[in-house]
Amino acid sequence: MAAGTPFPSSKSMDVLERHRQMVERFPENELGRFSLGNALFDLGRYDEAEEHLKVALRKKPDWMVVQILIGKCALELGRRAEAIAAFERARDLAVSQHHEGPLAEMEGLLADLQV
Repeated sequence: MAAGTPFPSSKSMDVLERHRQMVERFPENELGRFSLGNALFDLGRYDEAEEHLKVALRKKPDWMVVQILIGKCALELGRRAEAIAAFERARDLAVSQHHEGPLAEMEGLLADLQV
């Protein structure tokens, strides 16, 4: 678990286990992979989260939220260049999908990373 991440509650562990079981039953289901990746991200387990999020993105390449989370994982794991590339892709998806909130978030993150 990442430094500074509080000990997970039994509820978050139950959610995590439920998502793991879903992925075991349906390993190619992108929603299951996203849900597990998101739960792992919330627990600060970025390397594990990224693995599942990348599977979801391969299944649905225009999934903007997944692209954002992959960028955030890369950033947390110290892979700045990968994070920037992911955020740029997410920004492009936000523009093409007309999502103003995520667009502003991506522009802010990219500005913070001085791109």
